Amino acid sequence: MDTFDLIQRMAVALAIGLVIGIERGWQQREEAEGERAVGLRTHALAGLLGGAWGAIARGTGDWGVVALGLAFMTFAGAIVIFRLRELEHDKTFGATTVVAAMIAFALGAMAVLGNQMAAAAAAVVAAVLLALKTVLHTWLKKLTWEELRAGLILLAMTVILLPVLPDREIATWLPINPREVWLLTILIAALSFAGYVAIRVAGPQLGIPLSGIAGGLVSSTATTLNMARLAHQHPERTKLFTSAILLSSAVMMLRVIFLVGVVNASLLQLIAPPLLLAVLAQGGLAGTLGNWARGTETVAQPLTLKNPFDLGVVLAFGALLAVIMALTKLLAAWAGAGGAVALAAISGTFDVDAISLSLARLVPGGLDANTAAYAILIAVIANSLTKIVLAWTTGGAALGKLFAGGITAALLAGGIGLWLPTRL
Repeated sequence: MDTFDLIQRMAVALAIGLVIGIERGWQQREEAEGERAVGLRTHALAGLLGGAWGAIARGTGDWGVVALGLAFMTFAGAIVIFRLRELEHDKTFGATTVVAAMIAFALGAMAVLGNQMAAAAAAVVAAVLLALKTVLHTWLKKLTWEELRAGLILLAMTVILLPVLPDREIATWLPINPREVWLLTILIAALSFAGYVAIRVAGPQLGIPLSGIAGGLVSSTATTLNMARLAHQHPERTKLFTSAILLSSAVMMLRVIFLVGVVNASLLQLIAPPLLLAVLAQGGLAGTLGNWARGTETVAQPLTLKNPFDLGVVLAFGALLAVIMALTKLLAAWAGAGGAVALAAISGTFDVDAISLSLARLVPGGLDANTAAYAILIAVIANSLTKIVLAWTTGGAALGKLFAGGITAALLAGGIGLWLPTRL
């Protein structure tokens, strides 16, 4: 390590201590001088001290590493002693400041010995966590057992089960990839839970539309099902849930434009105009319904959400996904490129991404651009019609009528976008 590199790493170590120290100093800003055991300067010096010992350890081999460990233990012991005296004086309890100082020292050493960018990023994360004390404590007080259980189940599905599933198709006659299906199932579960959290944190008026937008990035069909279920439980907020479903549908169309553009940009001139006009129509209607709901759906009774992670619903959704994926692949093998339109109509009833990517890849090799573009648009139409059925049957006639009207307006706008370029 040359001198410039060492100075640069030591500067990062000092910056790490300053980042953490600024947050600690701000928290203790009301305390008088001499009554703070570990403040801004101490944390900054702790980061620099860790960097110095890291430099020593780097140049002296194994014994240097041992010395670094002893230095860390000595530093931590000294901080604990001074912190104990402070706690006795204030008659309070707390170990956060001690841990923060230890982190500053350790990350300072890491900046010299290891990846300095990772050390700096970790310092920023530590400072953010320290600054969010009030927010996190408030959230924990509001956390229910149902919410905790939902998060644990979601983690178990992700960490335990997903890695052990085979990442291959089961058989030629059953072309289902278990890991792929389970991954999508987890995404659906995460969507439901994320929507629940958004509504809890931001409130129904803002949280529900935000959940619709976020849901459209993952699965607009799952969002429709989830929002329709909530609308059935809370019919007084039907307009607000319809607005969220329309927003998720609009985001789905934007996602198709993006994916097709990444795979085959030449198709954008054919699919972008109708889809963008459809997006604008849905966005406008969603905004209108949201404003309308703000004036007419304000009720004294707050929105109550139960069971944010319905395992039965998620598993049934995953099973349906597996069946449709298998049928799609079997039909593709049987019909070939000539069955693109029929394949798009079938695949689009549930998932638009897979068929859109597949069709875009076939141009210009096995399919002409016009056929591929029309097939993609048919998949979007089929998906939209499926969501009308889901919204109507799950959320009730009021939701179904509003959403069907929004989709009809979007399809008409899309038809204009498809027809207009041919007249220019």
